[in-house]
Amino acid sequence: MPLVFGLSLKYLRDEAKAKDAVMQIFEQLIEKLRVHQVTNFKSWLYTLARNHCLMTLRSSSKQDFVAFEENIMEIDAFVHLDIDETRERQFSVMDRCLETLPDEQRRSIQLFYLEQKCYNEVAEIAGYDLNKVKSYIQNGKRNLKICIEKNSEK
Repeated sequence: MPLVFGLSLKYLRDEAKAKDAVMQIFEQLIEKLRVHQVTNFKSWLYTLARNHCLMTLRSSSKQDFVAFEENIMEIDAFVHLDIDETRERQFSVMDRCLETLPDEQRRSIQLFYLEQKCYNEVAEIAGYDLNKVKSYIQNGKRNLKICIEKNSEK
């Protein structure tokens, strides 16, 4: 029992949790010894205790506690509105820049990114060669980036 307590204390780093773990391990021990045939009891008990402690740590790490502040929502509302306006501006710039691209590039980018089609599907839908589709997407992406950077500075 002192060895199991020491092991539990090593893993859990809290005396109360370690004591609880020892009790739970010895409760499990009664059930598991009925099922398993143990040849080396000391190493088997060590493994059982270690696994129990690791599972305890794993289950406790899944619980995230967040401090609640009453005034936080009032502040965040303004930030969210600002983010929405910025995003809206970015989308309008992107739409304008998409319209400036050559038809093949624009169509390929719309199918690939906005409609989430793969290269083969873009080639089939648009009627372009597969290598041309890859080229249109690469060149269109580059041209779109340049256009967005120019128009975002204004």
